Amino acid sequence: MSLTVDDFDFPLPPELIAQHPAAERSGSRMLHVCGRQLFDRQFADLPTLLKARDLLVFNDTRVIKARFFGHKESGGQVEVLLERIVDATHAIAQVRASKAPKPGTKLKLADAFEVVVTGRAGASGEFFALETVDRNSLWELAEQHGKLPLPPYIEHPAEGADETRYQTVYAREPGAVAAPTAGLHFDEPMLETLRAQGLNTAFLTLHVGAGTYQPVRVDRIAEHKMHSERFEIPPATAAAIAATRAAGGRIIAVGTTSLRALESAGNDDGTVRVGAAETDIFITPGYRFKVVDRLITNFHLPKSTLLMLVSAFAGYANIRAAYAHAVAERFRFFSYGDAMLLEKSDAV
Repeated sequence: MSLTVDDFDFPLPPELIAQHPAAERSGSRMLHVCGRQLFDRQFADLPTLLKARDLLVFNDTRVIKARFFGHKESGGQVEVLLERIVDATHAIAQVRASKAPKPGTKLKLADAFEVVVTGRAGASGEFFALETVDRNSLWELAEQHGKLPLPPYIEHPAEGADETRYQTVYAREPGAVAAPTAGLHFDEPMLETLRAQGLNTAFLTLHVGAGTYQPVRVDRIAEHKMHSERFEIPPATAAAIAATRAAGGRIIAVGTTSLRALESAGNDDGTVRVGAAETDIFITPGYRFKVVDRLITNFHLPKSTLLMLVSAFAGYANIRAAYAHAVAERFRFFSYGDAMLLEKSDAV
């Protein structure tokens, strides 16, 4: 099946792009996709669709304040979005400026501290390598002077409410520059209800990078090169997956980030390997899933790698039909939008 980027385009009225979250975390709608069958539900219905032996796997990454505004020594304005903090004094970042900064260029950020550009980074040189001038910790500088990096399609600057609502309630490992948005629908009462039903939960960490917003710049998707992200599978999570498999339960990934980590660490028998690693896995129709049985996710951007991923999981034609239905029924799209529950399908 030879697919192009245009095969993953769809018309989306701009007013369906959610600019703010629902009043309550679990108050969103949810489209349940079972092959060709579509069910309009509420996210609050989720517990009724799960069984006691099922395992929900969450991504516990925490979004850091990764956006900075500043200027070059020449006075030119810059905007910096951290891709990742490599260590206390080094980072990889996107830099927006009228002219790309050259190695050795100093940037004054937030009128508070300086970094120096040491070169290019990334598979295609799309990022810049930065080093702090005064050796202060980038983790502390980000927390003190950075801005929450809302996605580019959210038109308002980060506000006080975003500080809470653009984090999951279980976020604990700082390092992401974009939220694992499927998890934004879960609140503490929902998690308590699931636990009371005998549902098991497990956690992994995948730090979502700024590359998640990078467009696919080739026509044939097979030629696209994915950005790399860091993830870690704890021993307790690997053990929970093995126990769920043995008991006949289902592995439910909460979000595409959880799915990408699980499939990257997956074995052919449906278990996963323990430890930390990098992944640039690019999942497209035709991929055979080893670990994940069901997926909770949001609605994704046209022509995006995540739309390709869900098309691989639930079936290309099924997702095309689901997205057309969602537009017609005025579901809310993207990070602050509504949810989907996808059943794995072998259909193309």
